[in-house]
Amino acid sequence: MTPRPLPNTPAPHRVVALTRPPQPAFPLACAAEVFGDHGPAVPARYTFEICTEHPGPVRTGLGQDLLVTAGLEAVGRADTVVVPGWEQDPGAEVSPAVVEAVREAHRRGARIAAICTGALVLAAAGLLDGRRAATHWARAAELAARFPRVRVDPAVLYVDHGDVATSAGSAAGVDLCLHLVSADQGAAYATRIARRMVMPPHREGCQLQYAELPSPGPVGDSLAPLLDWVSERLDQPIGVAEMAARSQVSARTLTRRFTGQLGISPGRWLLDRRIAATRALLEETDLPVESIARQVGLSSAVNLRRRFHEALRTTPAAYRRAFRADRAGQGAAAP
Repeated sequence: MTPRPLPNTPAPHRVVALTRPPQPAFPLACAAEVFGDHGPAVPARYTFEICTEHPGPVRTGLGQDLLVTAGLEAVGRADTVVVPGWEQDPGAEVSPAVVEAVREAHRRGARIAAICTGALVLAAAGLLDGRRAATHWARAAELAARFPRVRVDPAVLYVDHGDVATSAGSAAGVDLCLHLVSADQGAAYATRIARRMVMPPHREGCQLQYAELPSPGPVGDSLAPLLDWVSERLDQPIGVAEMAARSQVSARTLTRRFTGQLGISPGRWLLDRRIAATRALLEETDLPVESIARQVGLSSAVNLRRRFHEALRTTPAAYRRAFRADRAGQGAAAP
């Protein structure tokens, strides 16, 4: 997806979570943790607000009430609307007032994001017609049956179309929210939030909702040690053959493990890590593209520019201008 930077001196991006009783606590907390206040170590670039159709006490899945004072008018002033997973009986209809509020927000250009079963609300508003969408794997059949025009993908973590985004359940909500921050503010800023949350960098949306259990054995099938080893050596000319050798398996076996556990090939995973490292260096340093290419293992500026454009549909120079960490245009960035 092409990054959508905010202006150089933007007003805070307004995020509004649209809740409904009984509101599951965890998906709401996912959005609040990512878009909320992280203290002076992470300069605030978002404001976060909670609203509901009927202001007042909103029952949560914790068995306690959440006092929500803002009504649907808050959706009308949001830059991003998050529907953080609603508990709904199969076949239950979404309120016409909510549907209209979500549609109107989308019409005026707000981004609409759903975590878990929040996708049902977006589908009811017609925002997912003809589009690929994610939701919790256990509710995917329901979403597909109720809204046959939605192309439900029950396996992936999240799907982002730019104006509309959906995610699977539980921790995938954090992944989607961090992805949206990265699209708005750059990879380095999103990583700072993840670090404050004691979270690893967010997973890519194409990864699977659930992984295969590793088979017992003297080496084991877990990819975690390999991923850590490679991430520490991105400047080296590591390829799939070297990764397979490190894991003491064939390239074919390694590919099968990556596909089963992450939903992508080892080559794709490695390129994604190199692009992420490139984004951070473009945002946080004045290094020329040739130097960055060497640091992230993409060999040359020509190769980096080609790979970067394929991944993000923009150039390193344009990305740097949009997301430079100081956001004040200090110095001329290398093209």
